[in-house]
Amino acid sequence: MSIRPYRDIQRRKSRRVMVGSVPVGGDSPITVQTMTNTLTADADATIAQIRRCEEAGVDIIRVSCPDEDSTAALPKIVRAAKVPIVADIHFHYRRAIEAAEAGAACLRINPGNIGSAERVREVVKAAKDHGLSMRIGVNAGSLEKDLLEKYGEPCPEAMVESALDHARILQDHDFHEFKISVKASDVFLAVAAYQQLAEACDYPLHVGVTEAGGTRTGTVKSSIGMGSLLWAGIGDTIRVSLSAEPEEEVRVGFEMLKALNLRHRGVNIISCPSCARQQYDVIRTVEALEKRVAHITTPMTVSVIGCVVNGPGEARETDIGFTGGGSNTHQVYIAGVPHHRLKDANVVDHLVGLIEKKAAEIEAAKAEEGKAKEAERHRVAAE
Repeated sequence: MSIRPYRDIQRRKSRRVMVGSVPVGGDSPITVQTMTNTLTADADATIAQIRRCEEAGVDIIRVSCPDEDSTAALPKIVRAAKVPIVADIHFHYRRAIEAAEAGAACLRINPGNIGSAERVREVVKAAKDHGLSMRIGVNAGSLEKDLLEKYGEPCPEAMVESALDHARILQDHDFHEFKISVKASDVFLAVAAYQQLAEACDYPLHVGVTEAGGTRTGTVKSSIGMGSLLWAGIGDTIRVSLSAEPEEEVRVGFEMLKALNLRHRGVNIISCPSCARQQYDVIRTVEALEKRVAHITTPMTVSVIGCVVNGPGEARETDIGFTGGGSNTHQVYIAGVPHHRLKDANVVDHLVGLIEKKAAEIEAAKAEEGKAKEAERHRVAAE
């Protein structure tokens, strides 16, 4: 129990699987995924998009492999990527085998639509031979006909039954290195399905609201659905599905995890919506500041508040605080304590400099701590 128990999230206990070198489930950090939208056969375009996602902090990237040209391009893509690649497979079992041979770290499949038991057996053998994990991906928009006839419509029970039926297919082949997703575009349906699935098994869960919409709509829907699940401790890896560039999905995913104190990456800017009390242009300042510090991966918190009503209080809880004051002169706080005053003209440049300096200090302290731990390990080993 922490000193602020109202912030504590008790994560669901799940088994751990590996997606390449990245652990998913157990006590591993919740990972952030996205999916490329280039033609996979165009390896150079796909690699360029993957690179942008890597710069945004992505942990795992999925690419669609609908044809032979796509799996033929996969070795080049895998070699170039710094993160594990998941091959998205539908219907064609040969594509799954080719993706495994090409170096994919994971296969996203529905065992039920791969074909005969023999074909499933071949896919599982390829996964075992090449050390791959899998994701069973159930989607409300493509449920099996018999389940739709049984339940009358896509519903949580139908989705969970589909997921567990597919899981049994892999279990019957003595394959257990898989995670499961039960996505829907309807927030209520997705959340209820994940809640039921979380109770029914201990496999890691890949959480998402599928086909959520454009950047604004999709972010809101995803934050409501995925946020409620994550707050309840459900979810081991996430993908925010947006009709937007995949790197934007990554940014939204990290912001979601940061808001729930589940993962920390980069600068968390706390800012007010501004009002007539503001002593400088808060909105433009924050817009510029977010762009200027987007490259910083070191976790830290910065408050940017327009006036003294809430500014000093917010600054007390942040690494760097900035509060608007009269006569175009504002207060800067360091570690919650008033540090110096600042005129309007160079606000953004000044704050960027402070943030970069703080990031360097944090990284240097981490490096020193790492050296000290390494020295201690050598000392203990020597004894």
